Amino acid sequence: MLPQEVIVKKRNGGVLTDAEIAAVVDGLTTESFSEAQIAALAMAIYFVKLTVPERVALTRAMTQSGAVLDWSGEDLGAPVLDKHSTGGVGDNVSLMLAPILAAMGGAVPMISGRGLGHTGGTLDKFDSIPGYQTQPDEALFRRTVRDAGCAIIGQTADLAPADKRFYAIRDVTGTVESIDLITASILSKKLAAGLDALVLDVKCGSGAFMATRADAIALADSLVSVANGAGMRTSALITDMNEPLAPCAGNAIEMREAVDYLTGVRRDPALHAVVEALTAELAVLGGLAADSAAAKNTFDAALLSGAAAERFQKMVAGLGGPADFVERPDAYLDTAPVVRDVIGQGVVTAIDTRALGNAVVALGGGRTKTTDPIDYAVGLSDIIRVGSDAASVPLCRIHARTEGDADAAEAAVLAAFTTGHAARHRDALILDRVPPTGG
Repeated sequence: MLPQEVIVKKRNGGVLTDAEIAAVVDGLTTESFSEAQIAALAMAIYFVKLTVPERVALTRAMTQSGAVLDWSGEDLGAPVLDKHSTGGVGDNVSLMLAPILAAMGGAVPMISGRGLGHTGGTLDKFDSIPGYQTQPDEALFRRTVRDAGCAIIGQTADLAPADKRFYAIRDVTGTVESIDLITASILSKKLAAGLDALVLDVKCGSGAFMATRADAIALADSLVSVANGAGMRTSALITDMNEPLAPCAGNAIEMREAVDYLTGVRRDPALHAVVEALTAELAVLGGLAADSAAAKNTFDAALLSGAAAERFQKMVAGLGGPADFVERPDAYLDTAPVVRDVIGQGVVTAIDTRALGNAVVALGGGRTKTTDPIDYAVGLSDIIRVGSDAASVPLCRIHARTEGDADAAEAAVLAAFTTGHAARHRDALILDRVPPTGG
């Protein structure tokens, strides 16, 4: 099959057959399709779009381009569940959701990514824990899921390798924003993880990749329809990202927030609402609870009993981290030498959340290229909420490596906050739900 014929067919509005899509994915994997040909096809898809059957076929073919995990031989006695977020500032939900679900009776083999641009990455947060292996071998990954009920690691070279090449080409050809290709990229990795059910957290707002609610719903609809079409029970929640989810941003800082949440030291109300909603959604999808009310009761019990914190500690120790990390996080997490409060004036009426994320990147807590090093200690904490009066509390607290870095971050933070006189609070955190296809 000639690559150029497939490109021309799609460019002219044609519908690709399963065999043609399989040939494209084989060309990606074997590199028999050149980068120029893949780029041309990606641009054709960006403008012409794929039908739902084409999206399903592409997702399945990319899933099958490498290893597909099978958990049936592990005797887990639990549904295999996972959650995926489209990314945001202060979004550390996975750190709590995985051990809570494990304590509720699920098995959570979560394959996560690193941060790029203004959003933080789950793996970078775990890299802030000394000894924690985010790239273990498969045997250790499986053993940790069996023993702790959850394991959060990075994508291995064997899982959906076609996606890795496809994304690298899209990244430099202006086609990353294609909903069709985002769908196949996300879901090929999740299907390769051998899941029984998946919940998607699709963010929208000033700190999200999907700025508008309409765009977020369009992406959620695509993800849910394709995932269910490929045989994985999936639903999505549309959640607000017009201000940071947790009141902090930065790798070690967000890890401390997660430990405080699990142990009950502190649970930010906004963060708690989203963690609870996503966990309950997934518990019902996976058959751990009959309905949302029952799921929330079990959720509360997992936190109050300390079982979720115990699962988190087992996971950390199982993957090479300290055996007493939950009891003594400050003994292991790095701290920045310069800490400074940012003082503002007036009632906070809006936050440019992307700008706050970029301020963390500029401090060294994120990356603009995949090869950039990370300073795990830096970031922002105690971020004020929309509707709060800056005369009473600082806008946030900066954690920086140098005074010069703190000066630059302070200027960026001040520019990111809009203040006025009338208090305006967030309308809602959970904006919409896209149920499983046919559900």
